[in-house]
Amino acid sequence: MTAKLPSPTVLTGRHVRLEPLTTAHAADLFEAAGGDEEVFRWLPGPVPGTPAEMVGTVETRTGDPDCVPFAVIVPETGRAIGMTCYFDASAEDEHLEIGGTWYARSAWRTAVNTESKLLLLTHAFEELGMGRVCWKTDHLNERSQNAIRRLGAQYEGTLRRARRRRDGSWRDSVYFSMLADEWPAAKDRLTDRLLAG
Repeated sequence: MTAKLPSPTVLTGRHVRLEPLTTAHAADLFEAAGGDEEVFRWLPGPVPGTPAEMVGTVETRTGDPDCVPFAVIVPETGRAIGMTCYFDASAEDEHLEIGGTWYARSAWRTAVNTESKLLLLTHAFEELGMGRVCWKTDHLNERSQNAIRRLGAQYEGTLRRARRRRDGSWRDSVYFSMLADEWPAAKDRLTDRLLAG
């Protein structure tokens, strides 16, 4: 059976709701992290330092045909505090990438990332039928690498001089993946982590 390509949908958890990203989220996103160099340090493109630039950041994601972007919403407030995306999905090869993720600093070291990834991975493996989910990140971004490892993803390798950074320097891209047969154990660990607090 061939996998299905992702499409805009709502994924609901206890700590976060992921909903299709639109420019209507830009004001919340700017309030959450606009101009924060550390939040956007490892992401391509300019740091959105004005509300209009945040609209541009959202439009870049929503206008990319290889991207299915989500706004990360706090259910209690209904406010967007970050974004995350599916990229480069292939139904034939049964794989997709999770990336373009950022959260306001207030969400760091909370349940937000764990539950966001749990929702995205559950949807990818159990509803879309993907066989492989991958991540890639800057080799200097140790916080991201550690977060990906905590999901249960496996290190695959490093592509040298893979992408130019905003400052013109070159980054090596560190690749991780999770396969469908690794997902049940990873799901149990992520679920237990959420229940533990």
